[in-house]
Amino acid sequence: MLTHREIWQAIDTLALRSGLSASGLARAAGLDPTTFNRSKRMASNGKQRWPSTESLSKALEAAGTSMEEFVGFIRDGGTLEDVDGFANPGSFGGGIPVIGLAQAGTGGFFGDAGFPVGGAWERVDLPGASPGAGDENMYALEISGDSMAPVYRKGDIIVVSPAAAVRVGDRVVAKTLDGEVMAKELRAQNAKRIVLASLNPSFEDLEFKPSQIQWLARIVWARQ
Repeated sequence: MLTHREIWQAIDTLALRSGLSASGLARAAGLDPTTFNRSKRMASNGKQRWPSTESLSKALEAAGTSMEEFVGFIRDGGTLEDVDGFANPGSFGGGIPVIGLAQAGTGGFFGDAGFPVGGAWERVDLPGASPGAGDENMYALEISGDSMAPVYRKGDIIVVSPAAAVRVGDRVVAKTLDGEVMAKELRAQNAKRIVLASLNPSFEDLEFKPSQIQWLARIVWARQ
Protein backbone atom coordinates (compact mmCIF):
# COMPACT_ATOMS: atom_id res chain seq x y z
CA MET A 1 0.00 0.00 0.00
CA LEU A 2 1.33 3.40 -0.99
CA THR A 3 1.60 5.96 1.75
CA HIS A 4 0.90 9.68 1.62
CA ARG A 5 4.57 10.41 2.30
CA GLU A 6 5.81 8.07 -0.45
CA ILE A 7 3.59 9.64 -3.11
CA TRP A 8 4.61 13.21 -2.32
CA GLN A 9 8.25 12.22 -1.98
CA ALA A 10 8.10 10.66 -5.45
CA ILE A 11 6.63 13.90 -6.86
CA ASP A 12 9.51 15.84 -5.30
CA THR A 13 11.93 13.38 -6.91
CA LEU A 14 10.15 13.77 -10.26
CA ALA A 15 10.55 17.54 -10.04
CA LEU A 16 14.23 17.33 -9.08
CA ARG A 17 15.08 14.89 -11.87
CA SER A 18 13.45 17.37 -14.27
CA GLY A 19 15.59 20.20 -12.90
CA LEU A 20 12.54 21.90 -11.38
CA SER A 21 11.08 22.92 -8.08
CA ALA A 22 7.67 21.52 -7.11
CA SER A 23 6.01 24.75 -8.25
CA GLY A 24 8.02 24.71 -11.48
CA LEU A 25 6.80 21.18 -12.22
CA ALA A 26 3.20 22.24 -11.61
CA ARG A 27 3.60 25.23 -13.91
CA ALA A 28 5.16 23.09 -16.65
CA ALA A 29 2.19 20.74 -16.36
CA GLY A 30 -0.28 23.59 -16.85
CA LEU A 31 -1.45 23.43 -13.24
CA ASP A 32 -1.75 26.04 -10.53
CA PRO A 33 1.86 26.69 -9.39
CA THR A 34 0.93 25.80 -5.80
CA THR A 35 -0.54 22.38 -6.70
CA PHE A 36 2.47 20.41 -5.42
CA ASN A 37 3.63 22.82 -2.72
CA ARG A 38 4.20 21.39 0.75
CA SER A 39 1.52 23.67 2.15
CA LYS A 40 -1.03 21.86 -0.04
CA ARG A 41 -0.24 18.41 1.32
CA MET A 42 -2.03 18.77 4.61
CA ALA A 43 -5.37 20.45 5.33
CA SER A 44 -5.68 23.00 8.13
CA ASN A 45 -7.42 20.35 10.24
CA GLY A 46 -4.45 18.00 9.86
CA LYS A 47 -6.09 15.74 7.27
CA GLN A 48 -3.82 14.44 4.54
CA ARG A 49 -4.31 15.76 1.04
CA TRP A 50 -3.41 13.53 -1.90
CA PRO A 51 -2.51 14.61 -5.46
CA SER A 52 -5.28 13.95 -7.97
CA THR A 53 -4.74 11.41 -10.74
CA GLU A 54 -5.26 14.21 -13.26
CA SER A 55 -2.55 16.43 -11.77
CA LEU A 56 -0.15 13.47 -11.50
CA SER A 57 -0.82 12.46 -15.11
CA LYS A 58 -0.11 16.00 -16.34
CA ALA A 59 3.07 16.20 -14.27
CA LEU A 60 4.36 12.91 -15.69
CA GLU A 61 3.63 14.10 -19.22
CA ALA A 62 5.39 17.43 -18.62
CA ALA A 63 8.44 15.62 -17.20
CA GLY A 64 8.49 13.01 -19.98
CA THR A 65 8.29 10.25 -17.36
CA SER A 66 6.23 7.07 -17.45
CA MET A 67 4.11 5.77 -14.61
CA GLU A 68 6.49 2.82 -14.34
CA GLU A 69 9.42 5.17 -13.74
CA PHE A 70 7.39 7.12 -11.21
CA VAL A 71 6.54 3.94 -9.32
CA GLY A 72 10.25 3.15 -9.43
CA PHE A 73 10.93 6.35 -7.47
CA ILE A 74 8.66 5.00 -4.76
CA ARG A 75 10.11 1.49 -4.87
CA ASP A 76 13.65 2.83 -4.61
CA GLY A 77 12.70 5.03 -1.70
CA GLY A 78 14.11 8.01 -3.59
CA THR A 79 14.22 11.28 -1.71
CA LEU A 80 15.56 14.69 -2.51
CA GLU A 81 18.57 13.83 -0.40
CA ASP A 82 19.66 10.80 -2.37
CA VAL A 83 18.87 11.58 -5.99
CA ASP A 84 22.24 11.29 -7.74
CA GLY A 85 23.96 12.11 -4.47
CA PHE A 86 22.66 15.65 -4.13
CA ALA A 87 21.08 17.12 -1.05
CA ASN A 88 17.78 18.94 -1.54
CA PRO A 89 18.71 21.97 -3.65
CA GLY A 90 15.92 23.89 -1.97
CA SER A 91 17.97 23.78 1.23
CA PHE A 92 21.20 25.18 -0.16
CA GLY A 93 22.66 27.95 1.92
CA GLY A 94 25.79 30.02 2.23
CA GLY A 95 25.40 31.27 -1.31
CA ILE A 96 26.08 29.80 -4.74
CA PRO A 97 28.00 31.70 -7.44
CA VAL A 98 25.59 33.22 -9.95
CA ILE A 99 25.75 35.18 -13.19
CA GLY A 100 23.31 35.89 -16.00
CA LEU A 101 23.07 33.33 -18.79
CA ALA A 102 23.93 35.92 -21.44
CA GLN A 103 26.88 37.13 -19.35
CA ALA A 104 28.20 33.55 -19.09
CA GLY A 105 29.23 33.61 -22.75
CA THR A 106 31.49 36.64 -22.44
CA GLY A 107 34.47 34.63 -21.19
CA GLY A 108 36.49 34.38 -18.01
CA PHE A 109 33.80 32.67 -15.93
CA PHE A 110 34.49 28.99 -16.72
CA GLY A 111 37.46 26.68 -17.04
CA ASP A 112 37.85 24.35 -20.02
CA ALA A 113 35.84 21.63 -18.23
CA GLY A 114 32.92 23.90 -17.38
CA PHE A 115 33.76 24.59 -13.75
CA PRO A 116 33.25 28.15 -12.45
CA VAL A 117 36.44 30.18 -12.10
CA GLY A 118 37.45 33.76 -11.41
CA GLY A 119 36.27 36.26 -8.83
CA ALA A 120 33.59 38.07 -10.85
CA TRP A 121 30.74 35.83 -9.75
CA GLU A 122 28.03 37.24 -7.51
CA ARG A 123 26.40 35.03 -4.87
CA VAL A 124 22.80 33.91 -4.54
CA ASP A 125 21.43 32.63 -1.23
CA LEU A 126 18.99 29.75 -1.34
CA PRO A 127 17.03 29.08 1.85
CA GLY A 128 18.26 26.48 4.30
CA ALA A 129 21.46 25.02 5.56
CA SER A 130 24.28 24.00 3.27
CA PRO A 131 24.93 22.68 -0.24
CA GLY A 132 24.79 18.93 -0.78
CA ALA A 133 27.88 16.82 -0.98
CA GLY A 134 27.31 16.02 -4.65
CA ASP A 135 29.28 18.88 -6.19
CA GLU A 136 31.02 21.75 -4.43
CA ASN A 137 31.38 23.44 -7.82
CA MET A 138 27.67 23.96 -8.37
CA TYR A 139 26.74 27.36 -9.72
CA ALA A 140 23.61 29.26 -10.72
CA LEU A 141 22.58 31.06 -13.89
CA GLU A 142 19.77 33.56 -14.35
CA ILE A 143 17.65 32.74 -17.39
CA SER A 144 17.36 35.29 -20.18
CA GLY A 145 15.25 34.92 -23.30
CA ASP A 146 12.29 32.60 -23.82
CA SER A 147 13.66 29.56 -25.65
CA MET A 148 12.94 27.37 -22.59
CA ALA A 149 9.49 28.80 -21.82
CA PRO A 150 7.16 27.84 -20.29
CA VAL A 151 9.39 25.69 -18.03
CA TYR A 152 12.07 28.35 -17.50
CA ARG A 153 11.25 32.02 -17.89
CA LYS A 154 13.35 35.17 -17.92
CA GLY A 155 14.59 35.83 -14.38
CA ASP A 156 14.36 32.21 -13.18
CA ILE A 157 17.48 30.85 -11.45
CA ILE A 158 18.81 27.45 -12.50
CA VAL A 159 21.39 25.53 -10.46
CA VAL A 160 23.93 23.63 -12.54
CA SER A 161 26.28 20.81 -11.56
CA PRO A 162 29.33 20.32 -13.80
CA ALA A 163 30.09 17.03 -12.02
CA ALA A 164 26.69 15.38 -12.58
CA ALA A 165 26.35 12.68 -15.22
CA VAL A 166 24.57 13.97 -18.33
CA ARG A 167 22.06 11.74 -20.12
CA VAL A 168 19.82 12.17 -23.15
CA GLY A 169 16.62 13.83 -21.98
CA ASP A 170 18.36 15.93 -19.31
CA ARG A 171 18.06 19.69 -19.22
CA VAL A 172 21.54 21.06 -19.58
CA VAL A 173 23.70 24.12 -19.99
CA ALA A 174 26.03 23.87 -22.97
CA LYS A 175 28.98 25.97 -24.06
CA THR A 176 30.11 25.92 -27.67
CA LEU A 177 33.67 26.51 -28.86
CA ASP A 178 32.38 29.83 -30.23
CA GLY A 179 31.71 30.89 -26.63
CA GLU A 180 27.92 30.74 -26.67
CA VAL A 181 26.32 29.45 -23.45
CA MET A 182 22.75 28.15 -23.62
CA ALA A 183 20.19 26.26 -21.55
CA LYS A 184 18.61 23.45 -23.56
CA GLU A 185 17.39 19.86 -23.41
CA LEU A 186 19.84 17.20 -24.58
CA ARG A 187 17.79 15.52 -27.30
CA ALA A 188 20.50 13.27 -28.78
CA GLN A 189 24.20 12.55 -28.25
CA ASN A 190 26.49 10.16 -30.05
CA ALA A 191 29.90 10.09 -31.73
CA LYS A 192 28.64 12.10 -34.70
CA ARG A 193 26.24 14.69 -33.34
CA ILE A 194 24.78 16.46 -30.33
CA VAL A 195 21.23 17.77 -30.61
CA LEU A 196 20.09 20.49 -28.22
CA ALA A 197 16.39 21.30 -28.10
CA SER A 198 14.44 24.28 -26.82
CA LEU A 199 11.32 23.55 -24.81
CA ASN A 200 9.62 26.41 -26.62
CA PRO A 201 8.30 24.93 -29.92
CA SER A 202 8.88 28.29 -31.64
CA PHE A 203 12.63 27.56 -31.57
CA GLU A 204 14.27 24.94 -33.80
CA ASP A 205 16.57 22.23 -32.47
CA LEU A 206 20.28 22.93 -32.73
CA GLU A 207 22.66 20.25 -34.04
CA PHE A 208 26.40 20.25 -33.40
CA LYS A 209 29.36 18.02 -33.99
CA PRO A 210 30.78 16.83 -30.63
CA SER A 211 33.96 18.78 -31.44
CA GLN A 212 31.91 22.01 -31.49
CA ILE A 213 30.75 21.61 -27.87
CA GLN A 214 33.25 22.55 -25.19
CA TRP A 215 31.19 21.18 -22.28
CA LEU A 216 27.74 20.11 -21.12
CA ALA A 217 26.54 20.42 -17.51
CA ARG A 218 23.26 19.19 -16.06
CA ILE A 219 20.63 21.47 -14.54
CA VAL A 220 19.79 19.97 -11.13
CA TRP A 221 17.31 22.51 -9.76
CA ALA A 222 15.48 25.74 -10.57
CA ARG A 223 14.13 28.58 -8.45
CA GLN A 224 11.05 30.08 -10.09
